[in-house]
Amino acid sequence: MTFHDLNLKKPLWNALDDLGYQYPTTIQSAGFNVMMSGKDTIGIAQTGTGKTIAYLLPCLCMWQFSKEPHPQILIIVPTRELVAQVVSEVEKLVTYMNVVVGGVYGGTNMNTQATMVLQGLDVLVGTPGRILDLARSGSLQLKHVKKLVIDEVDETLSLGFRPQLLQIFDFLPPKRQHMVFSATLSEEVSFFLDEYMIEPVRVEAARAGLPIDKIDQTCYRVPNFLSKVVLLHHIIQQTDANSKILVFVSSRALADLLFEEIGASITDAIGIIHSNKTQNFRFDTVQNFQTGAIRILIATDLIARGIDVTDVSHVINFDLPESPENYIHRIGRTGRADKNGIAITFVSEKDEPAILAVQELMQKQLVFSKVNEDIVFTDELLEFEKPKIVIPMKAMKLPQRENRGDSFHEKKAKNKKVNVRYNHKKAMQEKYGKPKKKR
Repeated sequence: MTFHDLNLKKPLWNALDDLGYQYPTTIQSAGFNVMMSGKDTIGIAQTGTGKTIAYLLPCLCMWQFSKEPHPQILIIVPTRELVAQVVSEVEKLVTYMNVVVGGVYGGTNMNTQATMVLQGLDVLVGTPGRILDLARSGSLQLKHVKKLVIDEVDETLSLGFRPQLLQIFDFLPPKRQHMVFSATLSEEVSFFLDEYMIEPVRVEAARAGLPIDKIDQTCYRVPNFLSKVVLLHHIIQQTDANSKILVFVSSRALADLLFEEIGASITDAIGIIHSNKTQNFRFDTVQNFQTGAIRILIATDLIARGIDVTDVSHVINFDLPESPENYIHRIGRTGRADKNGIAITFVSEKDEPAILAVQELMQKQLVFSKVNEDIVFTDELLEFEKPKIVIPMKAMKLPQRENRGDSFHEKKAKNKKVNVRYNHKKAMQEKYGKPKKKR
C-alpha cells in the first residue's frame, strides 16, 4: 500500500511526494479509515512509527475552509519541544493547502501568542496550561473545534495536566471527535479515556509496551555513579565519530552533575537539556544535536517525548526511570526510519526492581553483558549515594524540679484598679452633700 491508495486530498498527496513519503507505516494505514469515519480513536504505536502523521492526515483531510478565524483542529501535547515538532509536521503537509497553524506553550510571553491566535488559526498545537490560559483570557475561542487530538496522553496525565484537560473540555463544543495517541497505555489512562470518549476504537500498530525489534538492548551491572561515568566514557570512545549518542538520566541534578563529570574527560561536543534550561537554549541544543554540531546529548525523561532527532545511533540509560513505560520511550529514540539502533542500560543495585519491571512490561529477558577487564570501577561513593545512617533517639526523662514556688504572684497596686462606670449623680452627692440639679 502507498499513500496514493489512501483517500487523501490531492494537496496532501503532493506534499507527501515532495517529502519523499511513499509507504504509510502500520499505524498510519490502520488508523486512517477509522479516524475518517468520525469515530473516537485510541492509537497505540511505538515511538518513531509515524504517530504524528497518522492523526494529521485524516484531520487535514476532513478540514474544511471556514470564514471563522477560530481553530477547527486542536492538538494537545505535553512539552514545548513536541509543540514545535508537531507544528513543523503540519507546515510540511499543508504546503499546497490554505491552512494556518500555530503553536503555544508556557515560558514565553502570552501576549505575543494571544496576538497570533487572534489573527486566525485553523490548527492550534499547544501545551494544556497555555491553551487554558488563552481560553480563559478570551483570546482563544474553542467552540469551533471539531477534532481534538491528545498526543502522548499518558505522559500528559502523568505530568499532572488532568485538571487542565478537564477545564479545556468545558470550553469545547459537545460534538467533537477525539483522537488519542501514545506509545504505551496504562490502566489508569484507559479508565480516564473511557470516561470522556464515546465508544472509542483502539488501533494498535504493535502490542503496548513491546520494544522495536530493530533495537539491540544490552545491560551492564555498574555499582555507582563514578563507575557509570567511567563506563560511559569507554563506550563513547568506542563509538564511531559520526554517531549520535543520547544519554538519559532521571533528574535535573544528575544531568548537571554528569555533564560536569563527562565534559571534563572527553573532547567531543556535549550538550545538556532539561526543564530548568531556557526555551531558546533547549531549542538550540536540540538543533545542534540534529545537525551533528553536538554528538552527545544528556537529557531527562521530561524532554524524552519532545526530542525528534533522526539518526540517533545509541540510547544510553545512565540510570533507569521510575516508570517502565518511560524506558520504552527512551529507547524509542533510536532504531527509527528502518535503521537499527543500540540501547545500553547501566544497572546498579538500587535499579534492580526497576529493571525487573521493565522486563515484565516487555515480557522479555534483557541480556546482561560483562564489562571489559581493562575498565576499572571505583568504590568511591558520592554524597547522595552514601547510605543514610539513622540513629534512634531515646526519649530523655528530664529531672523533676524542686521548690518551684507559686505559679502566680500578687499584682502591683497600680494593676489592681478596676474600671467602674462613672456615676455623675453619686459624684455630685459626695462632693456637695446633695445632688446638684440643673437650673
